[in-house]
Amino acid sequence: MTTLFTKPKPSTLHTLTVDPLAPYNRVHSLLYSLSILALLYHHCTTFLASPSLFSLLLLLADLVLAFMWGLVQPFRWRSVCRREFPDRLMDMVGRKNLPALDVFICTADPHKEPPMSVVSTALSVMAFDYPTDRLSVYVSDDGGSEVTLFAFMEAAMFARYWLPFCRENGLQERSPEVYFSSSIGEKSDKMKMMYQAMKEKVESALQRGYVSGNDLIATVEELAIFKKWKGFTRRDHPSIIQVLLESGKDTDIMGDALPNLIYLSREKNINSPHHFKAGALNTLVRVSSIMTNAPVVLTLDCDMYSNDPQSPLRALCYLLDPAMASNLAYVQFPQHFDGLNKDDIYGGELKRSFRINPRGMDGFTGPSYVGSNCFFSRRALHGIRSSTLAPLDSHDSCEPRGWGSLRLDSVMKRAHEVASCNYEVGRKWGSTIGFRYGSLVEDYHTGYRLQCEGWRSIFCDPERPAFAGDAPKNLNDVLGQVKRWCIGLLEVAISKHNPLTFGIRNASLPLGLCYAHYAYWGSWCIPLTIYAFLPPLALTYQKRLFPEVFDPWFYLYVYLFLAAYITDLVDFLRAKGSIQRWWNDQRIWMVRGLTSHLFGTIQFALNHVGISTPGFNVTSKVLEEEQSERYDKGMFDFGIASPFFVVLGTAAIVNLSSFVIGIARAARIEGVFNEMFLHLFLSGFIMVNCLPIYEAMFLRKDGGKMPGNVTLISILVAGLLHLIGYFMFTI
Repeated sequence: MTTLFTKPKPSTLHTLTVDPLAPYNRVHSLLYSLSILALLYHHCTTFLASPSLFSLLLLLADLVLAFMWGLVQPFRWRSVCRREFPDRLMDMVGRKNLPALDVFICTADPHKEPPMSVVSTALSVMAFDYPTDRLSVYVSDDGGSEVTLFAFMEAAMFARYWLPFCRENGLQERSPEVYFSSSIGEKSDKMKMMYQAMKEKVESALQRGYVSGNDLIATVEELAIFKKWKGFTRRDHPSIIQVLLESGKDTDIMGDALPNLIYLSREKNINSPHHFKAGALNTLVRVSSIMTNAPVVLTLDCDMYSNDPQSPLRALCYLLDPAMASNLAYVQFPQHFDGLNKDDIYGGELKRSFRINPRGMDGFTGPSYVGSNCFFSRRALHGIRSSTLAPLDSHDSCEPRGWGSLRLDSVMKRAHEVASCNYEVGRKWGSTIGFRYGSLVEDYHTGYRLQCEGWRSIFCDPERPAFAGDAPKNLNDVLGQVKRWCIGLLEVAISKHNPLTFGIRNASLPLGLCYAHYAYWGSWCIPLTIYAFLPPLALTYQKRLFPEVFDPWFYLYVYLFLAAYITDLVDFLRAKGSIQRWWNDQRIWMVRGLTSHLFGTIQFALNHVGISTPGFNVTSKVLEEEQSERYDKGMFDFGIASPFFVVLGTAAIVNLSSFVIGIARAARIEGVFNEMFLHLFLSGFIMVNCLPIYEAMFLRKDGGKMPGNVTLISILVAGLLHLIGYFMFTI
């Protein structure tokens, strides 16, 4: 299908407003920069006057803090807010002239990403307010699970009832799992019973680990597909492509066409690299270009369902703008998470990464790609520029085709070829075509590389969240996920595509700094670890590292601390956050610095020198009932023996013991309070942030308490650090 689409005038489809606080942010940046320079001058003169390891460590900590602070400033230079008008788009383009849309949903482990959660996501996008004959949904199953295929065979039958139900009732939340969990959905008895029956069949098969003949109501051809799983392993199997619904042939109960629904499990071989999610997405790009070849591609996480059926129209307000079409690569929607507890104790919103910073990047050439909720121009993924939004033609890669039956032998044969392990050998997939390889964070890497190639992006953040999903609600999973991100970001930072060199040269100075801010995320572990342990140990042995009260340099420290925290609080509140959520967000930032960033940096360094460490792990979307209850009550969960918790416990004990010793000494000896005030304040501030840790170590009796062996190890390590401090500060 090579039809070009009629384009409306760009000014009528969307608007842009620059943040009114942008000039004030620039003034603040200037003043704060001068203060940082003054602080570094003070460190240098102190070190030169009396060289010591402690002065050197504090200088290192503040240099890294200054470096990271500098990288974050471009986010505040020109933050913008956009608004789009999908009704005008429909009036000016017409429903029949909307471009085709391919949706990619990736899943990798049926036990950590339950098939019914993936099914609900797929059904929600199949129910988009969009022409069904122009909508195709592809599900990539990198877990190679027959249960996942079975779930989607059931979903294909359920869709015949669900899609008309959504249209007739004007539903906004079109994920059946979400809808039937709501008070409104509970009234839809017949439809809910159908969904529950399907859910029970799928979950029963998942519990067994295979699909039995009793589960199936299928054709001989569909029954035969499950025989292919004989001798399968998730890392070694042939490709499986199954067309479950075809728009030209399958209809719902009202006689209306259904969207295409295609299941794909790409070929895996233990001797061939598979490049994790980036490899799965590239396979989807190739297979879809053979089968449907839509000019617009939406990528979704398997648990990120559609919360607004008009989101494709919002994206098209930009993608169909002739002033942008030639260099617009993607339109990124923010990630919004349901089910977070009242105060978001684990900072699961990631408000700065998913809302505040993208608006800042949008003031230049657009936000980074965050792995989900993103509408791509297919041509951008192939590096092909065009003044119009059109499908690939026969001169482009993968030999794209026109419309016709998806089940034709010639189509399926070619689709299997491009899904094979060896197809990418000798080709540019992952380097200059498709989603980029070389990093665990393929989303960040892909968006960054596209922008370095001259493409731009748009951040679309409507009042009603376009997509919503689940965030990890287990602390160990939260920290493990951030550790994985940290490793992937460092992989980009030390590559030839370093944002401070390659990014600034090929994109722009502000954009290069923005991407560098993420690339060097792991650097937070240096100042946070130093400040968590060095000042409290110095307090224990009355070794002054900071100016005393009334010293002119004392006020510089006070200004730097208060200005940084107040600015962060203002940004958070303006992004519709609360003070309590902001407090928990800054606490989890410190927790990540001592755990995720520290362990991620160490693991990256070990991998870089050839020492083997654990590989990629899928973040679990499954939460035990007791864990869920504790999370809903706002209780931290420390219930497993994790090295993350040993570090946190050690930091908590060191600061508690140092604060008690410091206060006791200040009460006995005149002048100590003024002399050691900043040390006392810092330890006290850390202690307040550690209250959930003390509670888990010494007060709680439930399953979320700190394991006894972790508490004991933390106390012993804290004692060892105090012993080391004794030799460092007194001898």
